[in-house]
Amino acid sequence: MQGTHNELSWLGHLFFPGLFDGEHKFEVINNGNGSTTFRHSEKFTGILIPLFKKKLSINTKNGFENMNKKLKELAEQR
Repeated sequence: MQGTHNELSWLGHLFFPGLFDGEHKFEVINNGNGSTTFRHSEKFTGILIPLFKKKLSINTKNGFENMNKKLKELAEQR
């Protein structure tokens, strides 16, 4: 796991490296105008990726959109 004052990232593996790996990253960006941007990404690699690529794209996008919505709601309550 890596972290800085504005970024957190880690690499996960399914069973062993190279089979199905996911690099996850969260970034918090100060926009300089009193607002903040939260950016997150996920990069998949490994020999199993071609088998699941389409489903991964859809599921990851939907998961990110749901997380963004809930995180925005929580942040705006504070």
